[in-house]
Order: sequence, then structure tokens, then C-alpha cells
Amino acid sequence: MTLSKLTKPWEAMSYGFIDGSAKREMRRKMLKAVAVPGCQMPYASREVPMARGWGTGGLQVSLTLVKPTTRVKVIDQGADDSVNAASIRRFIASVAGTPTTLDTLEADLIQSRHRIPEEIMCEDQILVLQVPNPEPLRGVQPNMSIARQMHADADYGRMWLQLYEQIVRSGRVMQGASYPSLVHGRHVMTPSPIPRWDVPKLHMSRHLTILSAGREKRIFAVPPFTRVEPLVFDDVPYQVEDHAGLTCYRSGAKGFFMNEIPQDDGSSVYEVSDSEWGVKAIRAKDGEDVIQGETWYKDGEMPQ
Repeated sequence: MTLSKLTKPWEAMSYGFIDGSAKREMRRKMLKAVAVPGCQMPYASREVPMARGWGTGGLQVSLTLVKPTTRVKVIDQGADDSVNAASIRRFIASVAGTPTTLDTLEADLIQSRHRIPEEIMCEDQILVLQVPNPEPLRGVQPNMSIARQMHADADYGRMWLQLYEQIVRSGRVMQGASYPSLVHGRHVMTPSPIPRWDVPKLHMSRHLTILSAGREKRIFAVPPFTRVEPLVFDDVPYQVEDHAGLTCYRSGAKGFFMNEIPQDDGSSVYEVSDSEWGVKAIRAKDGEDVIQGETWYKDGEMPQ
């Protein structure tokens, strides 16, 4: 075996890196996912130049949907400038020639890991969420064949029991990120590892949300104006993180989801998780003419 036998002549790659056959499969599965909200659809999950578990599922969806005029925004836990977000954004731009943006209002497609932007998205925008573990029943049923049968039968009794046990032991539901939610009154899904703060943003939202797990080879969706209801008991209401009274030490923004930053003296300061919203708040405070969109939360409360 020689190196020359392992190499091939140069060939132009497909637009958006992924070959046409893979894109056709992805589009078919996305249409099925939209037709049956919250239901997991299997797909082949092709190889992309990124390690499994670092956003390959979301990247495949984005590369399938983009065209030369699509403005792409990529965020990682709310930040546009993290290594993962910057690498994915740069890769999409290089293989698809798409313009990129940091502004939620300007983006046509937003790929995100662990967060939904604070500004309300509109009808012509698509949110792509990276999902490490798409199966909400894995904690109560490790056998995936049985778990899929439970989804088919809408048998979610074990999940309700798990939430009840948390209340009995701790006095409240301890489930943090990936809070199980009922979609369109039928399928329970895990809304990716977004915090409880972000789950209500999916309920009756105007934008399309596509959730993709490349390592697990599953894709599911929340179409616009679809009910997404966290699993809660009638006498134990759903609660988001208590960030309403926290203030961003950099921008002065208040009433939004915050990152806690420990200090050397043992105290903590807080920074707004949505980095671009924080930048807009700073620029507005400095007197610049900045367009700030409507936000999901008002003073830490989501209007009913």
C-alpha cells in the first residue's frame, strides 16, 4: 500500500459540503418531522469535519437548508464568539458562501447550542438546535426499542413518576436543562439542553424549530404555532430559573437569563447569557442608535 494509491484526484465538492443524496434525505426527514411534531425521525447522519457530539446534527441541517443569500448566525450557550460557534459559522460561510451575522433580527437561520436568543424570532426565521441526547425516556427506559414502543403508545407514566419522585424527595422538580415537554398534545420530546428559561419560548412560537442529533441519528421538529407544554402537575406549576432580579455587570441589562461568574473573593457577578443582546444593551446605553427587538421576557416574566 502506497500513499499514491490512497489519494484521489481533486474534485469540486458539492455546494454546502454535503452531497445531493444526503441533502435529499435530510429534507425528506425534516418534512416528516414537521408533519408529526415532536416525533423522532431516524436519518443516516453523514460525516462532517467535526467530532460527533460537537454539533454535527445541527450542522447537517444548516448545510442542507442554506443558500447563498441565507444569513447565518451561530451561538454556543448564548455566545457568538465561542470557539465552537465561530468554527461552525466560519465553516458554513466557507462551503456555502453565505453571509454571516451576529444580530438575531438579521439572521435567516440560527444554529444554537443550549440557548434560544432573548429576542423574539419571526415567521421567516429557522432555529436549528443541537441535541446530544434526543430520547427523553432514556432516564427511565434504557432499552431504546422499548422506549420507541412507549412513544408509539403515548406511554409516559414512568416519566411522570420520575418527576413525582423528585418532588417527594426535594420538594420541587429538579429537572434542569432538557426539560421533557409535550408537543402538540401527543409526543414528549427533550428540547435539547436548553435551560427551563427557554422552554416557554417554543410554545406557539412563530418560527420553525428543528432539533437534530448527529451522533444519535435522530431529527425532530416544532412547527410554528405549535403547543409545547412542559410536563407539570396541576398543583406544582412550572418554574423557570430565578434570574429576574439579576443585573448584568457589563451592560446593566436586567430580567434576562444570566451566566454566573465567580470572583476571587468568593462573590459572584452576572453577565447576560445572550452575548449579542448584551452588546446591544451596552451600545444603547452609550447613546448609539441600535435596533433592539421585542424580547420573550419582560422584567424576568413571560407575558401570558
